[in-house]
Amino acid sequence: MKTYRASRAPCPIGRAARLLGDRWILLILREAFLGAERFEEFVARLGINRAALTSRLTILQEAGLITREPATGKRARYLLTQTACALVPLYGEMAKWGAEHLFDDGEAARQWPTASA
Repeated sequence: MKTYRASRAPCPIGRAARLLGDRWILLILREAFLGAERFEEFVARLGINRAALTSRLTILQEAGLITREPATGKRARYLLTQTACALVPLYGEMAKWGAEHLFDDGEAARQWPTASA
């Protein structure tokens, strides 16, 4: 299982990339910003396998971006922390950049919500 090890790089971008550079981490956070809270919601929305989701959710918890309520047991909710919510402007800018540069003419980009999470 993939685990989280914080970067010791002197560069803040390097440290952020260590955590956020994983494709699934970015997409799990996106879905959390869009309202997903339960394990099965993430599976259904992302098509991610259960083992990969479990390891990424653990990483997000260890990094302080989500909390699990209740901490043990079934039917947990995964909730964004204030640290994660600070990423909302970054996601807005990534969505804007992607819409402007990664779609062909006439191809519609999915709108990113403008309200913060």
